[in-house]
Amino acid sequence: MGIKKYRPTTPSMRFTELLTFEEITTDKPEKSLLAPMKTSGGRNSKGRMTMRYMGGGHKQRYRIIDFKRDKADVPGKVVSIEYDPIRTAFIALIQYPDGEKRYILSPAGLRVGQTIVAGKKVAPEVGNTLPLSEIPLGAIIHNIELHPGKGGTIVRSAGTSAQLLVREDKYAIVKLPSGETRKILLTCVATIGSVSNGDHNLQSLGKAGRKRWLGRRPRTRPVAMNPVDHPMGGGEGRASGGHPRSRTNIKAKGYKTRTPKKASSQFIIQRRSK
Repeated sequence: MGIKKYRPTTPSMRFTELLTFEEITTDKPEKSLLAPMKTSGGRNSKGRMTMRYMGGGHKQRYRIIDFKRDKADVPGKVVSIEYDPIRTAFIALIQYPDGEKRYILSPAGLRVGQTIVAGKKVAPEVGNTLPLSEIPLGAIIHNIELHPGKGGTIVRSAGTSAQLLVREDKYAIVKLPSGETRKILLTCVATIGSVSNGDHNLQSLGKAGRKRWLGRRPRTRPVAMNPVDHPMGGGEGRASGGHPRSRTNIKAKGYKTRTPKKASSQFIIQRRSK
C-alpha cells in the first residue's frame, strides 16, 4: 500500500495525500453481510446535541465482521480484499466449503486465493487464528480476545500489532501497540500477523470538505470560546486559557484519569509509556 501525492491543480490538491488502494480487489461488498447503519448527528432521543462536531457525511452500511473466528478447523478461501468505510483497516471476504461467507479483518500480506483456518492445531501463518497457548513466542498478532469466546476486542486498527512475549501459568504476557504489557488468558484466541493498511496515518485529507464527507464538523478551539462554554474560554485578547483541560474541567497532559481500583489493573504488568 502506498500514498499518492497529487499535482497542485487546485489549492486543496496541493496538500492532499491519499491511499492508492492497491490491495483492494473489488468495490462491491457482499450483500448478505451488510447491515443498515443509522447516524445520530450527535443528537440524543430528544433531538438535543449531546456530542459536538458530529454530523453529515456520506451514507454508510455496516459490514458484519467475524471477530470470533469460531468456525474451527474449516479452511476458508480469500475471495476479495475490500474497503470498509467505518474502520481504518481493510477487510477480507472468506468463503468456506459449505458456501458460507464471512468478513474478517484483513492482515497485512493476505492475498486473494489464499487459504486461512482457525483452530488449535493449525499452522501459525498469516491470517490463521489460534489460542495464545498454541502461538509461538515472539509472534506478531492482532484481533486479540480478552475474554474467551467473546471475540477479538483489541489490536484491530490499521497497521497495529502486538507481540506474544512469554507464557506464565494460565496467562500469556502480550506487549500491546501502546507499549503496555499485560496478562491475557491462554484460552483466548488471536490472529497471526499485523493489521492491514499500515499507511493509513500518513494520509492528508487536504481540505475541510473531505473531513465533512467523513461526518466530522468543524471543531472550535476552547480558547476561542466564552467562559460559559468552556473552562479555557474568555479573557482579553489572545489569552492562553490556563492549564489545558476538558469541557468538564478534567485536566489534560499528564493527569491520570484511570480508576485506581479498576479490576483489570491486576493484569497490567507495565503501563503504557507516557
